[in-house]
Amino acid sequence: MITKKETTKIAGRFTTGRMNGAIHPVFAGSVMLVISILGFSLISLHADQTRAEVCWSELIASMDKMHMAMGDVKTSSNPDVDFVRLMLPHHQAAIDMAKTQLLYGKDAKMRRLAQEIITDQQLEIELMQRWLKQQESAPAKENQTPGPDSRTNN
Repeated sequence: MITKKETTKIAGRFTTGRMNGAIHPVFAGSVMLVISILGFSLISLHADQTRAEVCWSELIASMDKMHMAMGDVKTSSNPDVDFVRLMLPHHQAAIDMAKTQLLYGKDAKMRRLAQEIITDQQLEIELMQRWLKQQESAPAKENQTPGPDSRTNN
């Protein structure tokens, strides 16, 4: 960042010698204003670039986390269960990426879409988790010995 002292020093270089060593206040002020604006623009550009880099890093981190979680899923020999187990980290990554969009994104339509993704994917995760619990309890019920037949033979 350009300090006020540096700005004055630079402005002095452009104005000294033009009026026997004296700095014309209007010219010096104009030069300082231009240098200040340029300095602010560069700082702003750097901040936007850094913000974009941080956003990109967070998006990639969400995807890396998803890929690791999906890679940890072991086959169950049941295509439906395997599908759901793989979709859970996929949906969570979508939520994480949508949250990143809300933090860094500026476009109103994309921010609205990100919010909808968060809401929809959370509901779908809950649905898939309930379904998995039902699947886990179903084999346990199948392995139970049936009770006596309550039907009467007439």
